[in-house]
Amino acid sequence: MRAGLKTTMTALAMLAITTSLSQAEDVEVLHWWTSGGEAAALNVLKDDLGTKTIGWVDMPVAGGGGEAAMTALRARVTAGDAPTAVQMLGFDILDWAGEGALADLSATATAEGWDKVVPTALQAFSTSNGQWIAAPVNVHSTNWVWINKAALDAAGGKAPETWEELVAVLDAMKANGITPLGHGGQAWQDATVFDAVVLGMGADFYKAAFIDLDPAALGGDQMAEAFNRLIKLRSYVDDNFSGRDWNLASAMVINGEAGMQMMGDWAKGEFLKAGKVPGADFVCIRFPGTQGMVTFNSDQFAMFNQTDAAAQEAQVAMAKAIMDPAFQSAFNVVKGSVPARTDVSNEAFDDCGKKGMADLAEANTNGMLFGSMAHGHAAPAAVKNATYDVITAAFNGEYADGAAAAAALAEAVAAAQ
Repeated sequence: MRAGLKTTMTALAMLAITTSLSQAEDVEVLHWWTSGGEAAALNVLKDDLGTKTIGWVDMPVAGGGGEAAMTALRARVTAGDAPTAVQMLGFDILDWAGEGALADLSATATAEGWDKVVPTALQAFSTSNGQWIAAPVNVHSTNWVWINKAALDAAGGKAPETWEELVAVLDAMKANGITPLGHGGQAWQDATVFDAVVLGMGADFYKAAFIDLDPAALGGDQMAEAFNRLIKLRSYVDDNFSGRDWNLASAMVINGEAGMQMMGDWAKGEFLKAGKVPGADFVCIRFPGTQGMVTFNSDQFAMFNQTDAAAQEAQVAMAKAIMDPAFQSAFNVVKGSVPARTDVSNEAFDDCGKKGMADLAEANTNGMLFGSMAHGHAAPAAVKNATYDVITAAFNGEYADGAAAAAALAEAVAAAQ
């Protein structure tokens, strides 16, 4: 009886230890990947970590631009209860690194040679003061247009390459009785469209305005024309656009209710999840006038400081898993983005994915790869948010014309710096 009791107690003790270790190696992940295509991609990461006995504690915060997630994060950190890992973008990562809140991944990065395979423009947001502080899971490019193939065929069949051709296609779609431009009236979506419009005015202009924050570029004639073009695009949006989530705008294009959507390549995940095939059901093009240029953002996972050794080990394991070439391929095939590593084969990617990888490589080589203002990779958050306010006001007709909007933009950016 005593032997049996001893055996039972030993088994219970071992179970308790095993359970404790399992719990210690869980990662609590704060993210905003809640749409269908995004959730499918996230499952690739969850499943990959599961094979390494790392549990996943989900903390989703809906909101396509991540603003709500960053608000939730601030509350958690202020309460002394930071998540293990957080999906973050651009300057938000650098801001948290500046506060000393992020774990140093340099030993892992050095051992695995991350600096040799991650594009330099991307490393600017993965490192701080010589330390790796985040693991990039992808590179998204934001200057894409997604077009319903049947709607394009009905509008003449030729994908637009210039602003004038774009307007002609949108006019034809409107005449055919569908909403030409599927769009959601949220500040980050308005800014995503405007990002592409500004880039379409020229690479030098985009850099001067949104990266160098040159007052003359922000408030000048070219910016006035960019705002006039944005106001023109508003005329192709349906009346129910206000507050619409981006994936619902994608669904309008998928279902043929709208002709096209101007959105980053995460939209492709929605098309693929709906069973649509590039070239047959939808067409992917760069925003007219931006061929050869790429504005990017990158989803990265920053690891917040943890005192528990097992949690630290789990963070390292998660970072290694994210940077594994096989995972980078599998994840980005589903997500619609391209790998954050330059040494990943394009074999598993569809035509739009192959184009995205080729465009990124070309832009990187030619100095035409720019951080996206709309997605926190061109300027700090205060400046980004100031541009949001002006862009959305212009989109909603609150300025007399593009010149007034440009003047307001220059003033808002100056005040935010």
